[in-house]
Amino acid sequence: MNVPQIRLQSTSAALSIRTTPGRMDIEQPPAVLDIQQPLAKMEIERTPSKLTIDQTEARADMDLKSARRRIEEFSQQGYEDWLTGLARVAQDGDELMMIENGGNAIAAQAKRNSEDQMYEFNIGWIPSAGSVKIGYTPGSVKVDVEPQRVINNSRPQKPNIQYTPANVDVSLKRYADLQIDFANLKHVGINYEQEI
Repeated sequence: MNVPQIRLQSTSAALSIRTTPGRMDIEQPPAVLDIQQPLAKMEIERTPSKLTIDQTEARADMDLKSARRRIEEFSQQGYEDWLTGLARVAQDGDELMMIENGGNAIAAQAKRNSEDQMYEFNIGWIPSAGSVKIGYTPGSVKVDVEPQRVINNSRPQKPNIQYTPANVDVSLKRYADLQIDFANLKHVGINYEQEI
């Protein structure tokens, strides 16, 4: 039995795609560095401290005196003793001058001049307290610093960029095709039959 058939044979279209990838080349030259740091200006003023120790009186208390001081003391003591002696002789002369008033002036003067003088003395320290004199003047330091700014003449460098864009090429590799074939196909009409 011959069954009528219609045969369809199709071929789909085919595309051809070719791509060229893009490329980017970047080169970064280093920056040109030019940095200078001037030294800071610094001034220092210093006043030294001063310590004075005067132990002249302490040495004098221990009878360790200079020749000049001994001469001054001896001359002062001699002058005072001369004044004291002058006053004593004047007083004795006045007493003798008034002997007619009574009293035993010669015996009183002999007794007074023959007795040793009584000295009063209590506790003493050698050297005496406060005989060493200490003076101190503190020192000072004045620092004046003037910082200097950094001199920066550095220059940045622009990057070198080379860019190749990507490319896509699309083309039709094969066209679409449809083939139609008939088998056992007949057209039957009135007293008519035709094979297609």
